[in-house]
Amino acid sequence: MPDVPTPFLGAITEVCIVTPDHQKTMDGLLRLGIGPFQVFDFNSLTVPTRRFRGQEGDFELKVCFAKQSDLVFEIMQPVGGNSLMAEWLHEFGTNRSLMIPNLMKRNNKEGVQHIAFDCKNIPMTERKREMQVRGFEPAMEGVWKGRKGTCTFCFFNTEASVGTVVESIDFSGDWEDPEHEWYPEAPKEQSVEGEK
Repeated sequence: MPDVPTPFLGAITEVCIVTPDHQKTMDGLLRLGIGPFQVFDFNSLTVPTRRFRGQEGDFELKVCFAKQSDLVFEIMQPVGGNSLMAEWLHEFGTNRSLMIPNLMKRNNKEGVQHIAFDCKNIPMTERKREMQVRGFEPAMEGVWKGRKGTCTFCFFNTEASVGTVVESIDFSGDWEDPEHEWYPEAPKEQSVEGEK
């Protein structure tokens, strides 16, 4: 029986559905009462630092977020470049041993592609080091620019071992969301006690 390493992933903060059609997926989640969504573009302007499989990255994504209690539902649609999300939509990958050959293609079938953990809020360099000790390297990463501050994100190559990708996200203390759209509309502001 293998030794069980000390847990460090912490709480689940986000569940992500990868899709070829973010609009369709938002509409489906809205029918379940999940939403509204903030809609962002991840590209060279908004995510100037991008890496994919150890090389400089060129991924472009449409990214949508909806908060549901303490959990964020994320939708990602690849729109350009190489990314784990594009790979997810187009193929199962080479490490799945029981796949029937004619079922290897997903044919743009959406689904849950990754889960994000807070790693007990330790610095991102320590998160990467701990994952590497456990045998998992960064597969895709970047630094997203906010109106203020930054968000560092890292996806690890866990899919072959656990069936999905593990992500970790680290927002700077001064983070403010960058410009975005709301779908279907921005939430109504909660009235402050005493206001009419």
